[in-house]
Amino acid sequence: MNSNRRDFLKTTGLMGLGMSGASLLGGCGSGNGGDTRGEPIYNMRGYAAEPLETVRIGVLGIGNRGFGALRRLMRIEGVELMALADLDPTRLEMAGELLSGTDHNPETYTGEEDWKRICERDDIDLIYICTPWHLHTPNAVHAMQNGKHAATEVPAAQTIEECWQLVNTSEETRRHCMMLENVCYDFFEMVTLKMAREGFFGELIHGEGAYIHELTRGLTDPDRRTNWRMHENIGRHGNLYPMHGLGSVAQAMDLNCGDRAGTLISMSSNDFSVGPWVQKQAETNDQYAQLVDADFRGNMNTSVMRTERGRTIMLQHDTSSPRPYSRIHLLSGTEGVCRKYPLPARIATGHDGWLTEEEQSALEEQFTPEITRRAGEMARQVGGHGGMDTLMDWRLVDCLRNGLPLDMDVYDAALWSSVIPLSEASVADRSNPQSVPDFTRGDWMRNSRGMDLDLRHGGTTRIL
Repeated sequence: MNSNRRDFLKTTGLMGLGMSGASLLGGCGSGNGGDTRGEPIYNMRGYAAEPLETVRIGVLGIGNRGFGALRRLMRIEGVELMALADLDPTRLEMAGELLSGTDHNPETYTGEEDWKRICERDDIDLIYICTPWHLHTPNAVHAMQNGKHAATEVPAAQTIEECWQLVNTSEETRRHCMMLENVCYDFFEMVTLKMAREGFFGELIHGEGAYIHELTRGLTDPDRRTNWRMHENIGRHGNLYPMHGLGSVAQAMDLNCGDRAGTLISMSSNDFSVGPWVQKQAETNDQYAQLVDADFRGNMNTSVMRTERGRTIMLQHDTSSPRPYSRIHLLSGTEGVCRKYPLPARIATGHDGWLTEEEQSALEEQFTPEITRRAGEMARQVGGHGGMDTLMDWRLVDCLRNGLPLDMDVYDAALWSSVIPLSEASVADRSNPQSVPDFTRGDWMRNSRGMDLDLRHGGTTRIL
């Protein structure tokens, strides 16, 4: 693999063708030595709970993500949807229409605190969380404290204190806590993860990820019933959504299982788009007047992490500039590089240019993991961001039914989410470095890898 890489491709690759305040900043400072918060209670990396023949699920929040989750979960073998909660009765009515004619007949809850009642039921195994961001940690913690596994939409937490709440509760209760990071199951990301693990890129040096997605109207529409996303982007300056870009890079670099993030620095631009847009709307629509003086998050945040082994990761977040959608997804090593955005995704092995379409197709065929071969086509048919959402849900259910460790655990959820408060703290401190807590409390040096790409175990659940 260290000689002529293009010859290698021709001789082997082508042959295969066929919350806030003190709690926000607590534990973020540059001198805290990594913030280990005491001794580990129980190492959840590689933890396998008792197998469940049927996974009985309660879903909290039936908005866009929650409704999509129902569409997917109802198609997976061994799932029973037991309870649904949303403050809007019309969303529950829509869910009832979706599930009509199926074997699912969940009870519905609309009260402000009814989500707690679902977590406290004794006939539910998994709480699937699709509520607004600020509820994710309280939902997940209460679920685990009541003996339920928790799977939460991104982000899993928004403060360092919340990250530690998730870690400690998962360890204390020995219940799984998985962040539903669907991008880790996207098809090119899994191909390149397998390539990285098998040494194709050599020693990884640098990675890049992003969430660049113009959402100005969605952020500032005052007519929306509960525009929680708008409120999240007022008065907060940092990377509020790092997981989509970081997750697959972190897996390729074995963070939490062979390497760990050590330091983060972050810098944000001013807001050049949302505020002016809101002011223009306010000229003809009085509903926007309440937002004219809002302190909107700047257009672009750039954060850089350095790992214990000396690698670097750049993360970007921009939801208000008129740019094409991008997650970047770049892995750069001593022997090669991959980059997904702009499309099409490309792979190179040197400065003389990207591989040809034929060469890359051969590589993708060679390094397509078993998890994709087993369920990828079925997942594409069900849908959800091209099938990656379904693949994620299928694998979660399959692991629970077979009593297997999950592909992503609470330490991943905490680390990937911690970029939010760490970036905010760095921006507020003139981009000074912040120490990244070691949520594994030293076990990263001994932990095994997650994400069983080759399905050494499991893979028995069908997509109906």
